[in-house]
Amino acid sequence: MKKIILITFFVCLFQYSFSQTTNDKSAFNVKYYDAKDKWVIFPKKDTDSIHPFGFIYLDMQAGFTLNFEGTVVIKNDGTFKLYKNNSDGMVKYRLEPYKTADVYIIPDKIIENFGLTNTPDWLKYYQPTNNENIQTLKDYGFNYNHVGACEKALIYLEKAYKINPHFDGLEFELAYAYNHLGQYEKAIPILDKAISNNPKNYYFFRELGFAYVKQNKIPLAEKTYVKGIKMSDNDFEKSEMALNMAQGYFQSKNRKKFDEWAKITRQYAKPNSQYAQYIDLFEKEWDSPR
Repeated sequence: MKKIILITFFVCLFQYSFSQTTNDKSAFNVKYYDAKDKWVIFPKKDTDSIHPFGFIYLDMQAGFTLNFEGTVVIKNDGTFKLYKNNSDGMVKYRLEPYKTADVYIIPDKIIENFGLTNTPDWLKYYQPTNNENIQTLKDYGFNYNHVGACEKALIYLEKAYKINPHFDGLEFELAYAYNHLGQYEKAIPILDKAISNNPKNYYFFRELGFAYVKQNKIPLAEKTYVKGIKMSDNDFEKSEMALNMAQGYFQSKNRKKFDEWAKITRQYAKPNSQYAQYIDLFEKEWDSPR
């Protein structure tokens, strides 16, 4: 069995110019999570002449991963020259959410010219045996949510929800996706049912409070966050809920209630943390036009 080298990896969005026939930077226009099970080329650094290339797949446990295959030189006439990885083992890079650059999906004809197959033999070891299994559907949803591709996550999560609404972790992932997409009216009934089934999960209260704030249902949000903070044992989560509530009162120009929740935020947020800095910013901007 081949040795596998695991490396956390992200490709910064460098300046680049490339297409098959012209120098066109728009060639790198596919999000890496939209290139699952595809051969891809990444943009190069300004100071380099080579582009990393490989195969992107989804490891359900580790997330989106690049199986690094080598480098490519793209000539001025748009032709490709391949330099294969000579490592003894498979080199795998975990692709980091929000940091990995957009990619170029290699056309089938070029893959053939490289002497590669569209689907590597090793991929079968990472593919679920049953794509309709509720655990698999939830795991797909989790991984797409994790990288911010919530529209894709919903494809799997909504299907799983029809099978078993209360499957472990499913309601949170579904509500999270709806909230991320601004579909608060869909998140709220999901969370209401989730809380009825499991009233001790503070993550449900965190998401429900967020949905209420975004719908400007401030009293409901406050009641929800008070419960969530009371049952949570995680100061970071408490500070996030408190910050969201403080922001709700900041936007509704209720200074007294804002001060109350600003104090709670600082109680749980680490000094100089991002959440504490947000409170500082709100206080400085309080009298500014909004």
